[in-house]
Amino acid sequence: MFQPENSLGGEVGMQDDARVRSVAAVFLWAVVLTLLLPGLILQSDGVRLTPALALQGVVVAHTGGALARVLTAPTVRFVAFGFWVFAYIWLGLAPLAMVATDTYPWPYRTSEQTTFEAVAVVELGLLAYSAGTALAARRRQDRAGTAPPGPLERVLSRRVAPWRLLTLCGLALAFTFLLISRQPSRLSAYFTSRQAISEAGAMENAQDAFLQVLLTWSLSVPAFWALLGLLRVPRAPAGDRWLRGVRWLLLPVLLALNAVVNNPISKPRFWVGTVLLTLLFSVPRLCRPRAFRATAAALIAALLVVFPYSDYFRYSDREDVSVVSLADQFTTNGDYDAFQQVLTGVDYAREHGFSPKDALGPPLFMVPRSLWPDKPRDTGIELARYAGYEFLNLSAPLWIESYLWAGPFAVAVVFCLLGAVGRRVDDVRHLLRDRPGTLAALLVPAFAFYQMVFLRGSLLGIAGPLTLLVAVPLLISTRTARATRFPAPAVPTAPIRHASIPGTGGHL
Repeated sequence: MFQPENSLGGEVGMQDDARVRSVAAVFLWAVVLTLLLPGLILQSDGVRLTPALALQGVVVAHTGGALARVLTAPTVRFVAFGFWVFAYIWLGLAPLAMVATDTYPWPYRTSEQTTFEAVAVVELGLLAYSAGTALAARRRQDRAGTAPPGPLERVLSRRVAPWRLLTLCGLALAFTFLLISRQPSRLSAYFTSRQAISEAGAMENAQDAFLQVLLTWSLSVPAFWALLGLLRVPRAPAGDRWLRGVRWLLLPVLLALNAVVNNPISKPRFWVGTVLLTLLFSVPRLCRPRAFRATAAALIAALLVVFPYSDYFRYSDREDVSVVSLADQFTTNGDYDAFQQVLTGVDYAREHGFSPKDALGPPLFMVPRSLWPDKPRDTGIELARYAGYEFLNLSAPLWIESYLWAGPFAVAVVFCLLGAVGRRVDDVRHLLRDRPGTLAALLVPAFAFYQMVFLRGSLLGIAGPLTLLVAVPLLISTRTARATRFPAPAVPTAPIRHASIPGTGGHL
């Protein structure tokens, strides 16, 4: 059953949670995020003061302030952290450098009016997200102690089932053998480049190419969940000697499998980051507020300094690494095309209008185009074609995706809902934080970090991997005893331990 915040173990964590947000820490982070880093970017030559730049300053202040609050919060909020990190870097700092110097990664250019409208669309989404978060927090306070567990609570309280997990491990290993054995270059392609993987599995037509992509993700995602499940499967009440033996046998095999199919050479950086960070934050000690703040600060620094150079293995023909300033990275590196795609989308909507039916594309992504001839196209590709690019593999942030559906109204609705759901997920994870092996402890961090891919888009391109990311843990978990109310009255209970392996103290 659901336990109250103070009824489970973890005295140190409870002491951290009891602390209020430090005003000094908020001030320090706000200065760094809203003044210091933007100031470094605006030192570039050719800065032009325009209404769009002034509004972009508001976006930077909004995202930086919100991120500072998340980093200094008395509780750990994974989903909020993932959202505001993406918004701050890709739609805050990067557009600040672009708008200030009128320099963009891709050739397409727009008018000052379009630039102002694009910044306004971004800020509208941020305001709606903040409003949704506030509404969800207020609703939780109003219903505290009286609300029965809803669908979200019941889903996140599901626990990994050992037999289902072992079945997943067997299927992942069998599928790996079948898929890799069919490729001409076998294992070597996975240690060459992402381009080599695509060429090794290339098929003749677009339908088969889509199938190949789906098969590739069907290999990577289950392998990841099999490893994470083995590390965090709860201890069986009747003893776990047999489970410990099986884990000893499977863990090295699953580690080797993930080194092949989820390595940074052959998989996208965002996915590799999701895998590594989810494994990292599956360690309970790192989910305490103080440890989370330190790790989150290091992650922000890595995204700003290391991420731009981490695409070294994308192509087989590699170029020399050239270190440039942060402002130059934002204005010349196509990895930061999110805001420019919003610009392109505003012009596209002005010329072609809105298309509400395109919202059906992502949830119905598995419907073949042969059965649905008018199936929506990938938004990133459509915008790239509209701009006249030859390179079509571009992003389509959720801001412009929703804007193309029904204008500002759709942006406000989508992000208000996203903020409300994100806050609710963070609250439920916090209430279940001492329940090992639950989806609250495993799925929430995974979604929170993969959320950056979800926000960057396009939705049609990531619908398959996202569906697998959520569906696999649901299939290997079972429901727990249902509580009558949420949260339940305080009942002293002993903490549930992980299945232990000698010499690890119960954790790996």
